[in-house]
Amino acid sequence: MGELSGKTPDQTLDVLGRVCPYPLVLTKKAVEKLSSGQILKVLCDAPASAEDSLPKWAEKQGHKFESVKSGEESWELYIQKG
Repeated sequence: MGELSGKTPDQTLDVLGRVCPYPLVLTKKAVEKLSSGQILKVLCDAPASAEDSLPKWAEKQGHKFESVKSGEESWELYIQKG
């Protein structure tokens, strides 16, 4: 377990079956509603989002990000609002 994945998320967002740009757009909206320090867990099966656009966006925005591969083609992504 990582630093973020070991904690209970404040909210879970399921974007399974959605392709770019929807995972990023829906994640942005969900993070906006969180308070600083709260954690969002994102269930994602879009490789481009999980491995590229979401980590880059989180880093650029100053949020902590952690990715946990939960299957062959799915991820649990943890974002702690900065």
